[in-house]
Amino acid sequence: MSENIFITEETIEGEEGGSLAGKSVAVKDNISTEGVRTTCGSAMLEEYVPPYDATVVTKLKDAGATIVGKANMDEFGMGTTTETSAFGATENPVAPGRVPGGSSGGSAAAVAAGEADLALGTDTGGSIRCPAAFCGVVGIKPTYGLVSRYGLVAYANSLEQIGPIAPTVEEAAGLLDVIAGADEHDATTRDEGNDSNYASAADGDVDGLDIGVPTELVEGADDGVVEQFKDAMEDLESQGATVHDVSLPSVEHAVEAYYVIAMSEASSNLARYDGVRYGHSGGYDGNWNEVFSEAREEAFGDEVKRRILLGTYALSAGYHDKYYKKAQDARAWVKQDFDSAFEDVDVLASPTMPVPPFELGESLDDPLQMYLADANTVPVNLANLPAISVPAGETDGLPVGVQFIGPKFGERTVIRTGGALE
Repeated sequence: MSENIFITEETIEGEEGGSLAGKSVAVKDNISTEGVRTTCGSAMLEEYVPPYDATVVTKLKDAGATIVGKANMDEFGMGTTTETSAFGATENPVAPGRVPGGSSGGSAAAVAAGEADLALGTDTGGSIRCPAAFCGVVGIKPTYGLVSRYGLVAYANSLEQIGPIAPTVEEAAGLLDVIAGADEHDATTRDEGNDSNYASAADGDVDGLDIGVPTELVEGADDGVVEQFKDAMEDLESQGATVHDVSLPSVEHAVEAYYVIAMSEASSNLARYDGVRYGHSGGYDGNWNEVFSEAREEAFGDEVKRRILLGTYALSAGYHDKYYKKAQDARAWVKQDFDSAFEDVDVLASPTMPVPPFELGESLDDPLQMYLADANTVPVNLANLPAISVPAGETDGLPVGVQFIGPKFGERTVIRTGGALE
């Protein structure tokens, strides 16, 4: 397949009947599938075959879906372009020569290319919304706790959520209905998703809705992206919504806080992959430290090594209060800012990505540029809120996405708003 969408192409049949009968679903390769390898886009787990299904996979099968493959991704979810996969980069099917976004780039590309009707991705700092915007499809990042993470290979567990990617808002909401709900295997899940009917909210009725636009998330964006965003807001106003500027001053520090927290959690979660307990073993001789180091040097990619090193440094004695504690303080500030904003508005709106899709290879030599591209999406993960990215036209022939952010468990509001743009 020219776009390199799947790492493993293997069909898993669901039960007969159910709300997803006849639907094909691509599953991101960091979500466990019994008997089908789950690599996380890494040579470290190239041969790993889980002995169990993630809860979301069990729900897909019970709903009658057919899983058609494990979608390519940035290694362990670390990237904004799906170029850090050990199995090669994925190309954007609607913008040849460009990246599909990351880290769920394979999942979004599968839907955009028609290789799957629907897809599951995971979102740690925008990893569903970014590729949805770059590939011209719909992606939903649920409220933390709405969807079980049991069976998801952890990268930064206080930030990440599993969510749907689909061609339309209604189809994405319908897939969210299937996977939402409390799970006895994941103590962080809540009851709010039980017996949900989010698909019914995609009715496009925004009459009377109050939409706030954080000025900090629009300033500095590409001119073509801003033009499409403003057109989208005028469209919503013509349908009866009210749009006005608001301020979220804390988001200026969100990227720094996000990467300190995410890298710190990554350094802890990935410590188990040492070639002895889990992961690739090179069969080296020597003491435990030498074997450990050689296995990790050989099997982890550059971006994963960078984040493990920085995270370990941030958590080390003497630097914990200087970096990690300050990042957690900034996270609390971000949450407080969002709570204050939702006292005055129903939903917040911004461009999903401040730029159109990068050319393949463009950002690999400048990790900082890649990190800053997440500026509009990472605040949502820090505050554990729901958000949706919907297509909003093109600039120079490249897809542009608009993001709507809701209050905690406000999925119906963001789905209703997103549906109005279709």
